[in-house]
Amino acid sequence: MSKLTFQEKYAAIGRKDSFYEGLFITAVKTTGIFCRPACRARKPKAENVIFYDSALAALQDGYRPCKVCKPMEKMDETPDYIKSIIKELHENPYLRCKDDDLRQRDIEPSQIRRWFKKHHNMTFHAYQRMLRINTAFNSIKKGESITDSALNSGYESLSGFNEGYRSIFGIPPTSSNEKSVLNIVRFTTAIGPMFACASTKGICLLEFTDRRMLETEFKDLCKRLNAVILPGENPHLDHVQSEVQEYFSGKRKEFTVPLDTPGTTFQTSVWRILRKIPYAETRSYKQQAIALGNPKAIRAVGTANGGNRVAIIIPCHRVIGSDGRLAGYGGGLHRKKWLLDFEGAHSASANSIS
Repeated sequence: MSKLTFQEKYAAIGRKDSFYEGLFITAVKTTGIFCRPACRARKPKAENVIFYDSALAALQDGYRPCKVCKPMEKMDETPDYIKSIIKELHENPYLRCKDDDLRQRDIEPSQIRRWFKKHHNMTFHAYQRMLRINTAFNSIKKGESITDSALNSGYESLSGFNEGYRSIFGIPPTSSNEKSVLNIVRFTTAIGPMFACASTKGICLLEFTDRRMLETEFKDLCKRLNAVILPGENPHLDHVQSEVQEYFSGKRKEFTVPLDTPGTTFQTSVWRILRKIPYAETRSYKQQAIALGNPKAIRAVGTANGGNRVAIIIPCHRVIGSDGRLAGYGGGLHRKKWLLDFEGAHSASANSIS
């Protein structure tokens, strides 16, 4: 597996490309500062640049972290003040954080709006509405009346609730049994933020937020499960965050969180074989096809791998070309390489959690 050349890394920092997050660190001799690949600072001259594999390596050579891109922190980490507000909203669906409420907390409303738009593709107020709708939906499912569910979720009128409910689900509240909800959470990892979605049965999506065709995956998942995706509490989301963080700390090699992965019979069989590839090992697409009992299904196996919506846990990053080259990974080949190198470095650890 070939490493990035100096020229490729230098070109990436010129593009301020966050796609290479976690793969290398840029240190500048003239300033004594090191940065992540997507730092907004002016591109340094090539002769003044040294690339390191990690922030720790740059620190050990006497460089200090950039104050602009903060390379010692996880990229796109949710700010503490937003974490606090999200926690309050999840615990209390009646709570409404309006602009005046935010200013009383010394938070600029435009700042939180930009953050939610960038990271959740919705406004802060839309996020609050969806939480309230999700609370009401669960109440109706449990047998509570539509009126009580609406008022107990913070809606001031039944007409406003009906309108909001229909705009999200596409059906009136009286037809709640026809739909289900997939809850979603965003969290950060060493190589970029991820989305996780879960049904009542288990995790149905785990992807990097910049994954190609992510919107298509969301739509396909909703169609297959006759569901809508809403923020909300779900024990499977807590479970997967814990296990993924253990994985990235080198402590977990196997996952126990339940999965709910709708697909064709062939896709399901391919994903089952994927989960049998041991930690830190790789298989070729041909080997996968042979394991399925159909050596000629190499191309179909590759397509099914590409249809996998649960990264890392269903480890399609462990599948490579027959010639040993990296190929096809929705999260980016740089992440595929990082994951394989990471697992290789931790494969000798005897202290795994299972």
